[in-house]
Amino acid sequence: MPKNYLKSELPFKEAKEKMRTKSSSPSKPKIAIIGGSGVYDPKIFKKEREIKIKTPFGFSSAPIEIGDFLGKKVAFLARHGKKHEFPPHRVPQRANIFALKKLRVERIIGICAVGSLKKEFKPGDIVICDQFIDFTKKRDYTFYDKEAVHVSLADPFCSELRDLFFKEAKKLKIPVHQTGNYICIEGPRFSTRAESRFFKNFADIIGMTLIPEVILARELEICYLSLAMITDYDVYQKRPVSAEEVIRTMKENLEKIKKLLKVTIPKIKEKRTCLCKKALKNAKI
Repeated sequence: MPKNYLKSELPFKEAKEKMRTKSSSPSKPKIAIIGGSGVYDPKIFKKEREIKIKTPFGFSSAPIEIGDFLGKKVAFLARHGKKHEFPPHRVPQRANIFALKKLRVERIIGICAVGSLKKEFKPGDIVICDQFIDFTKKRDYTFYDKEAVHVSLADPFCSELRDLFFKEAKKLKIPVHQTGNYICIEGPRFSTRAESRFFKNFADIIGMTLIPEVILARELEICYLSLAMITDYDVYQKRPVSAEEVIRTMKENLEKIKKLLKVTIPKIKEKRTCLCKKALKNAKI
């Protein structure tokens, strides 16, 4: 973890020590879900408390809700805020990920809406991403502003979580893709037709929220899984996409996501055997 001073002028090293000295308890959530309010289901998520966490990067986009998810302690964070007040390029990503690390979270399930760049990736399908291309322009991409730390993102998503969620999605007969290349654009606007045709050559799906969420998770050695809900075909097709269409299709797809979470989260093992937990090993030069 970095040793530099951050915007709040709180030494990152001091923040790290505070996190280390806090006792780890079985009641602490090791799994977090980052998504929209539509993912939140009080029937399966029994909220116990809500925490507003101050980090060296300010506050997270919303208070973190902690509760029981079918026997597992889970944290829920609304990526865009409870009133959807943060557009994609303004989400306080560093505060979000740091706050979850402060809670001792070890795994993050990121849920998002995306557009399709390929005909075989259909609206209503779920994509378990395995790669990404970063086409954003002006975000805070790292915790290491004053120190040379180079984490590997050759395989940016947790293989352990990807395998488990794909297996369970197939059992549930949910239309799912085991792999998918996500291109992340700056937003908040949608692409031009020319841009969409260009992106189509290199990626399968397109969205605005993955970056730098997945990168920051790796820098703090947190496993990260992306469950991307396809809501529409991007504008390389004749009919342009609208925000109304995205919202309508996303609502229809949320039941699939809830069903998948309900079945799979209880099956996540306590012990991690993936490489995510060793991301900082040999990362410093």
